[in-house]
Amino acid sequence: MNLPTSFKAIIVREQEDGTFTRSIEQKSFDELPQGEVTIKVLFAGLNYKDGLSASGHKGITREYPHTPGIDASGIVVKSADNRFSVGDEVIVTSYDLGMNHDGAFAEYIRVPADWVVKNPASLSFEKSQQFGTAGFTAALALYKMEMCGQTPDLGKIVVTGATGGVGSLAVAILSHAGYEVIASTGKNETAYLTKLGAKQIEDRAFTNDDSKRPLIRPRWAGAIDTVGGNTLATLLKGCGRNGNVATCGLVASPDLSTTVYPFILNGVNLLGVESADCPMKIRAELWRKLGNEWNAKLPEDSATFISLEELDPYLDAILAGKTKGRVIVRF
Repeated sequence: MNLPTSFKAIIVREQEDGTFTRSIEQKSFDELPQGEVTIKVLFAGLNYKDGLSASGHKGITREYPHTPGIDASGIVVKSADNRFSVGDEVIVTSYDLGMNHDGAFAEYIRVPADWVVKNPASLSFEKSQQFGTAGFTAALALYKMEMCGQTPDLGKIVVTGATGGVGSLAVAILSHAGYEVIASTGKNETAYLTKLGAKQIEDRAFTNDDSKRPLIRPRWAGAIDTVGGNTLATLLKGCGRNGNVATCGLVASPDLSTTVYPFILNGVNLLGVESADCPMKIRAELWRKLGNEWNAKLPEDSATFISLEELDPYLDAILAGKTKGRVIVRF
């Protein structure tokens, strides 16, 4: 396949005064990092980590100049690994893409073959990025919950931060999988959450008990939490018997103050969800599910499609909590 001599990419640069700038520049293939598979990016989803990387957060990206973007779907244009051939439709999310390995806000990426998943035939490029890391994280949470016995007939599942990337897709995937979903949010997005499949919508105070009691009357059978802090503690002490609470975020706080009572009296399971280094066997199975039984229909306003040239303000907006659903760069 004939490749261009250069391509467009967002480049974040550290200045001498310690500030960071970003711009769209031409980049050569020689500047790409090491890897066996080169991919023409067709769609790239925006995530919170991308906003941090694009702002110079050294806890996310150690060295600059750098191209952010932790999610990509596209077509293989070169492969030194026999698992992939030119023309294969693929997905790359997580691992170190867009963090310390130049990422998807570019027309081409080069990555290790072990990071690449073949795109399910039933899943379009657009839909794979509507899911992206956010949808994959939500799917991993549900996968772990079901591994521990969660089923729709146990009762309602509450999702916190329900208008965010992970939260909104958790609502959609859970609903599509047959669960009755309670959406907890601090935003006035009733119509949007209803379209995603939520049957009950509550203010964030619903999942923020400050009574200091070790247990409260059960109000849900399980939960997917993106908030952390006292919200997570509330989800645990308000969960029904043998339910599962999956935690994958810390929007409010990384701290957790609770007792052992939810665990030893109600048999509640607290499940950690870490998607970046999810084993490939599970990763491939989850993408298969997202292309089939968990392929939830998403409303049009659950994703905003933009060009690379329009990306810059969204990198700031996502850090300020001013985006809704998914923002996706279309190349």
